[in-house]
Parts: sequence; structure tokens; C-alpha cells
Amino acid sequence: MKRLLIALVASSFLTAPMAFAQSAKPFEVAQVNERHVDRNVYKHGNKKTVEKRVIVKKRWARGHRLSPAERRHISAVNDYRRYKLRAPPRGQQWVRVDNDFLLISVATGVIVNLATR
Repeated sequence: MKRLLIALVASSFLTAPMAFAQSAKPFEVAQVNERHVDRNVYKHGNKKTVEKRVIVKKRWARGHRLSPAERRHISAVNDYRRYKLRAPPRGQQWVRVDNDFLLISVATGVIVNLATR
């Protein structure tokens, strides 16, 4: 009986880390389905309608950490009032990537907030 109890305790120590293991993908990109409709009118009055379903991947999310390479290619926004953004707290700054404004932590590069224009 004592051996059985020891074997059960030992196996619980071995299987517990596997139960709490994280998945291989630490950050998954959210996907959004969109519909695009294209209408073409030809010379003879014929109409052609093409409907496409497009999956758009969102690139930024709160809590995502920007790599040093990504941080080198973005520009800081000093005139945040011009874009109707609130003042960044101490240790954070607004940056602009394409038409997205990201509020990032200066020390860690973690996205705190985002705004799209």
C-alpha cells in the first residue's frame, strides 16, 4: 500500500507540469471576416457583380510586445492633441504605424492602448 501511494504521488509530480503547459503559439492574430462587393458595368449594359469574402488579420492587440526591430520602424507622435489623443502617462508614448496609433510602454514595448483613424 505504501508503494502504491508513493507511485501515485510521484506520477502526480511528473504530470502536473504537462497539464499547465502553454500552447506553442504565444500570440495569435485575431481574424475579421469582411465582405467586398465589386460591380462592373460594361459597354453593352451588362452588369457583373463579384462578391468576395476577405479575411483581414489584425496586426496589433493590447498586451502584445513590440520587438526591437518593429520599434525601430515606427515614428513617435509628439503632437497627440492634433490627432485627438489623450496625453500619455509617464513612461508611455504614442507611436504611429500606418493609420494606427499605439500607446506603448517605453521601457518594455508592450501595447497599452490603440486607436485607429
